[in-house]
Amino acid sequence: MVAFAAFVSFFPQLVAGPIERASNLLPQFEHKRVFDRAKAVDGLRQMLWGLFKKVVIADGCAKYATLIFAQSADLSGSTLVLGALFFTFQIYGDFSGYSDMAIGTARLFGFDLKRNFAFPYFSRDMAEFWRRWHISLSSWFRDYLYIPLGGSRGSTWKKIRNALLVFCVSGLWHGANWTFVAWGALNALFFIPLLVTGKHKQHLGTVAEGRLLPSLKEGCSMLMTFSLTVLAWVFFRASSIEHAFEYLAGIFSPSLFTYPGYSGTEDSLTTLVLCALFMLLEWQGRTQLYAIERLGLTWKRPWRWAFYYVLILAIFLFGGEQQQFIYFQF
Repeated sequence: MVAFAAFVSFFPQLVAGPIERASNLLPQFEHKRVFDRAKAVDGLRQMLWGLFKKVVIADGCAKYATLIFAQSADLSGSTLVLGALFFTFQIYGDFSGYSDMAIGTARLFGFDLKRNFAFPYFSRDMAEFWRRWHISLSSWFRDYLYIPLGGSRGSTWKKIRNALLVFCVSGLWHGANWTFVAWGALNALFFIPLLVTGKHKQHLGTVAEGRLLPSLKEGCSMLMTFSLTVLAWVFFRASSIEHAFEYLAGIFSPSLFTYPGYSGTEDSLTTLVLCALFMLLEWQGRTQLYAIERLGLTWKRPWRWAFYYVLILAIFLFGGEQQQFIYFQF
């Protein structure tokens, strides 16, 4: 009874995940734990990386995403693209940052939580994206909704029906708003052709594994998948269906080819540079559980600590205005 009470009230992941199952976490309360310095240090490192994602990337982007979405009717298509990109990095930095901090905190106390993100913006198709984004929720819907409905067995129509239901329910899970349903349905539209053609499991490994750069085909696939993801996030962020369609109409207008401009354009350049550096670190660590899991471990201690202090300094210097975690509302 005590172990079960501890499981349902385990504070690191209680508010926003990862969604833990009793089969993974409950047995860990039954075992005696002895402090493990290596595990604790690794947990602190992941907590630092999660804090950087949240404070520097997510909160830094939130200011400009909010500004652009609020004034979208008066801005150029190129500026609206920038706003969608800001929200794309905001939601990833916000939620994966929280997950990293939760997982790191749990590891500090000797618990191993499930991985929740696996570098989803490097996916080569939408099926791979959903295997890498919010893994704990995606696997929950797979096991408790998709498979009971029949999964990918049966006729083509049943496969389409099952996928569409799962994605729409996933949208509703985020809130009773048609924007979330449209977001889910749009992702289903991107996913179903892969399911029907049997290509939904063609990218199970890490992109460009063992290589510094992706091939041209991999690069184009990642760019296409990322672009579709950005468009879908517009529905997630918009205040209404009408707002989302107006936003997209603004993007696909002649002003798409103009120089972006809004109040704060020059200030946002720093945030864009930080996002680019962030993605470079994510790319170099894409084979790890989190981007800096092994970064610097072979360096001499002064250099390794200098890297940690750079991250801490960046948090103080470039951290955006305090923003509530996006997923606290779901």
